[in-house]
Amino acid sequence: MEQVIQGTHGLIAHDAGKGTLEGWQQEGKWFSYGGHAIFSRMAGHGDAVVLLHGFPTASWDWNRLWPMLAQHHAVFALDMLGFGFSDKPALYDYSIEDQADMFEGWIAGLGLRSVSLFAHDYGSSVAQELLARDQEGLLPFTITRVAFLNGALFPEVHNPLLIQKLLRSPLGGLISRGLTRRTFERNFQRLFGAANVPEQKDMDDFWYLLTYNNGRGILHKLIHFMEERRCHRNRWVGALQNARQPMRLISGVADPVSGAAMARRYRELIPEADVVSLRNVGHYPHFESAGEVYRAWRDFCQRTK
Repeated sequence: MEQVIQGTHGLIAHDAGKGTLEGWQQEGKWFSYGGHAIFSRMAGHGDAVVLLHGFPTASWDWNRLWPMLAQHHAVFALDMLGFGFSDKPALYDYSIEDQADMFEGWIAGLGLRSVSLFAHDYGSSVAQELLARDQEGLLPFTITRVAFLNGALFPEVHNPLLIQKLLRSPLGGLISRGLTRRTFERNFQRLFGAANVPEQKDMDDFWYLLTYNNGRGILHKLIHFMEERRCHRNRWVGALQNARQPMRLISGVADPVSGAAMARRYRELIPEADVVSLRNVGHYPHFESAGEVYRAWRDFCQRTK
């Protein structure tokens, strides 16, 4: 099944973004994972939805979609270790599996018996690992449904930016520590649809979250996930192909990294693939066009009751 949405970014998307980053932080809660402080957010009532953010950003990515989801769901999000307001230890072996361990323990600790997953980018790989564990009978909770936003679900069609390739190279540590705001902005803005480039205030927030707690110094460690995706491809792609839960891919097809090609591969490899294509939307659909993403999510939930 495929739906194509033309990309009309109406008032819903903009009105939802009235909150501030400072307010987002003030309304959060921290918990400890392996002795490290992890930032989290919770709101709303109803069926539980866990949001998983991407690289190199944080849970703040979801702020425009957050109030829409919280009207009908209990919504949960955190900044993964090494991201956003959470701790960013320099001497740490960052991995998708470790982040999945953290989510698993956090969800179980909250006493949630069933959750839907809504994942973007890096978070999509974490969701794939959680799906694999679900199929192995290892999770202490049930995954009800999964929705993916743009992410490298299939590493063979992932098209990383040059800066990402450099961060993975032997010079990655130098590139990471020497990253300037100008270089970050130039590369980051390439990920968005032409009509959806973040305003200066948004760029201020993205840069602040990236550099918070010396975040620049560990980017080359975090980006190891690109190699993990290759190493675990069979496990993580198999988790999609064998999923018992309903899944939907909501794809911003103007994304140069994991857009149209990733959506095509999804339709090729996933049985009865459910894909919603958002034209003129890039790598951050939930930021660029929150109203469209919410409608795609709401429709998905209604179809899978």
